[in-house]
Amino acid sequence: MSGQRPKLLTFDAFAKTVEDARIRTTSGGIITLFCIFVVMFLIRNEYSDYTSVITRPELVVDRDINKPLDIYLDVSFHNLPCDLLSLDIMDEAGDLQLDILKSGFEKFRIVKDSEEEIIDRESTPINADLSIEEMAKGLKEGEDGECGSCYGALPQDKKQYCCNDCETVKLAYAEKLWGFYDGENIEQCENEGYVQRVQSRINGKEGCRIKGNARINRISGTMDFAPGASFTSSGHHVHDLSLYDKHPHLNFDHIVNKLTFGPIPDESVPTAESTHPLDNYGVALNDKNHVFTYYLKVVATRFEFLNGASKALDANQFSVITHDRPISGGKDNDHQHTLHAKGGIPGVVFHFDISPLKIINREQYAKSWSGFVLGVVSSVAGVLIVGSLLDRSVYAAESAIKGKKNM
Repeated sequence: MSGQRPKLLTFDAFAKTVEDARIRTTSGGIITLFCIFVVMFLIRNEYSDYTSVITRPELVVDRDINKPLDIYLDVSFHNLPCDLLSLDIMDEAGDLQLDILKSGFEKFRIVKDSEEEIIDRESTPINADLSIEEMAKGLKEGEDGECGSCYGALPQDKKQYCCNDCETVKLAYAEKLWGFYDGENIEQCENEGYVQRVQSRINGKEGCRIKGNARINRISGTMDFAPGASFTSSGHHVHDLSLYDKHPHLNFDHIVNKLTFGPIPDESVPTAESTHPLDNYGVALNDKNHVFTYYLKVVATRFEFLNGASKALDANQFSVITHDRPISGGKDNDHQHTLHAKGGIPGVVFHFDISPLKIINREQYAKSWSGFVLGVVSSVAGVLIVGSLLDRSVYAAESAIKGKKNM
């Protein structure tokens, strides 16, 4: 063993100094106190990082792509009565939901000079779920019963079609692509009070607020607001613009109060704020023949919290690009080198593109226990090494100055 000791001495990285060879200086004491202060400060920062919670995002394939997606919408149109407004949703799979305002949404009348919004349960658009044969079902030969006039929109020489209410007459006019206007001089509409209601709301310059939920396929599609009743004729989706074109003060200036995809996120979660980029966004151009378009990119998002008591939050983030143009086309007023296409109908259109990927935001501590220990050791060692070099430099400078004075 005695023969191995000299060899081991060469590997000693912690060489000892003789106590008598140590020299204590005032500058060394100051540097030591400064090093202690710096070490305590760095240890405090390491502990703060160790106890802090951060969110780390992860991008994965969305396994829920086949599940339906909920849309919550709240939008106000201040220059368009509820009777003239329709909302349709169509996706790339060809599924078309006409006049979904009849089921999942509610209309609220915005009355001028009144802070109260009146829920509108009278404004009923064309029933797109029933065919003209079902709505205007005629009488069998020899059968007695009421058979209202369709005003030439449907053949009635043998009472094969009967229009006994205002909505049926509207649908019959839609099949003929005739302008229905406000139903004036149509007996069924006059008796039901439809004409008086529509005229009073237009003359009173009422607006309309729409809010509610709809369920769509989780694929790309469009959601559009347009004037007049919507219907499908000969494979084409069209709207009756007759009444909208008749009154010059009607337009699609609007405010998007809220628009979310999926469950409405918990407002108490700070990370969920980015899921509502269109909240309280509005436009007011006062242009009757104008179309407003929003291009939305929707990405499913999941928030997983460090606290096990909090449930994971499923939401959807989306980015948006806004665009508007006059349907007459021509040069843009603000950008003279931009030429708009001509055509279309006035309204508000939301194009949504559903991403097949999903973002998972997981809460976790910024550092592990081993990372905290390593950070503390590195901080202490680094400060001591720098302090030692600084002390040697100061001591060497003091010795050099004293040597010159002694000369």
